[in-house]
Amino acid sequence: MSGSQGAAGSSRPEGQPSRGWLIPSMAAGLAAAIFIIDTLSPLDMAIAVLYVGVVLFSASFLERRSLLLVGGACICLTLLSFTIIHGQDYGLAAAMRSVVSITAITVTTLLSLRNQAATRSLREQADLLDLTHDAIFVRDDTDTITYWNHGAEKLYGWSGDEAVGRKAAELLQTVFPSPTSEINAEIHRTGRWEGELVHVTRGGDRLVIMSRWSLQRDERGRPLATMETNSDITARKRAENALHQAQAELAHVTRITTMGGMTASIAHEVNQPLAAVVTNGEACLRWLGRTVPDIEEAQAAVEQMIRNGRRASDVVARLRSLARRSDPLHVATDINEVVDDVLLLLERELSNNRVSCDLSLGADLPPVLGDRVQLQQVTINLALNALQAMEAVPEGQRHLKIRTALADTDVDKAVIIEVRDSGPGVNPQSLPMLFDAFYSTKKDGMGMGLSISRSIIEAHAGRISAALNDEGGMCFKVLLPVIEKAGS
Repeated sequence: MSGSQGAAGSSRPEGQPSRGWLIPSMAAGLAAAIFIIDTLSPLDMAIAVLYVGVVLFSASFLERRSLLLVGGACICLTLLSFTIIHGQDYGLAAAMRSVVSITAITVTTLLSLRNQAATRSLREQADLLDLTHDAIFVRDDTDTITYWNHGAEKLYGWSGDEAVGRKAAELLQTVFPSPTSEINAEIHRTGRWEGELVHVTRGGDRLVIMSRWSLQRDERGRPLATMETNSDITARKRAENALHQAQAELAHVTRITTMGGMTASIAHEVNQPLAAVVTNGEACLRWLGRTVPDIEEAQAAVEQMIRNGRRASDVVARLRSLARRSDPLHVATDINEVVDDVLLLLERELSNNRVSCDLSLGADLPPVLGDRVQLQQVTINLALNALQAMEAVPEGQRHLKIRTALADTDVDKAVIIEVRDSGPGVNPQSLPMLFDAFYSTKKDGMGMGLSISRSIIEAHAGRISAALNDEGGMCFKVLLPVIEKAGS
């Protein structure tokens, strides 16, 4: 089909000139007409100036050398016509008219060559923009598209002819990360803007775009046009979301595993207040069963029952929060409260392992922006690691130190959580690998606790590190940025 169409398209009646020669023939005919009029006309006018039209017309389809030949030919025709008419006797006026015509032809030819060079340079630059894989388009100060490269055609589906002249935000159904007034204010102030946008393609697909804007100004500094360079990061964002989801799933599994290892402590924390409730209930019945009921003692027993019931409820609530599977919720969080909650859950583990705990909580610490459950998980991981590291240490020498304080940093204000143990420590060569996934210094360790802890802390814009104590054992430090007060 395509072959037959090509043959039909190339056929033409015999004797019909090719379209490739039509425009040059028109230029030659125009030059011939001007020569005849200039030579035969009795008017004393600089008719040869009309050759300027031939040069301008030829500049639309001829290259540099051919255009120079056309300009030279027009000058020769002007001189030939002058010689034919005034060969024997020529006056100053006729000579001046010829000089004016030749000057006009020369200037027009040079200007046309200069314009061709500038146009060729712009075309080459535009061709370079078409080589990039990024979508690039230019829009004026009214958001009207004036240029649309090949990358934009491939990404969005509209051709250049379809996109040019339309409003960019309307065409792409742009979703901005902040009010457009703020974005426009920034680009007019700095000349640049960068951020993530959501665009809709011709086929209806929603794309996440990393967009970079550059503002062009005129010689007076007024906004002239904005070039927008867009990269499709949809696949990357999906991968990041999938990674975050996988990390959340892994953190949840780790929490459940940790709780499984703390079964004895959990049972103790729940049974202790429940046993107290039963004891106080029996006492209350005895006070009420006397010949003369002791109302005050019975009331005190009931109040004690209520307190123990609330304590059991608090323990269950903490366990439910650790076991729940939900997206991280970053809110203002008191680090000291996080540590207190963790120690309540670890109280039985500390007692069973004969470990003394030295707790030092900083006073009036500013809150951090974080997920309470995830920060509890990190603290539990570090504390359990410390307890397990001290299993081989003789009783009486097992010391766990947990400290919170305002960190000494010159960059930003931060809160520090420090967990120290008196265990044997690790080989110094192992320190850089402690937070790597699946790396463990324990024989039965999975190597995921510290790796997950690092992921959680980095998601909170913080840092976690490990070092050897001078007196032996390990020291883990967590650094979390605080919430700055408004106006600070």
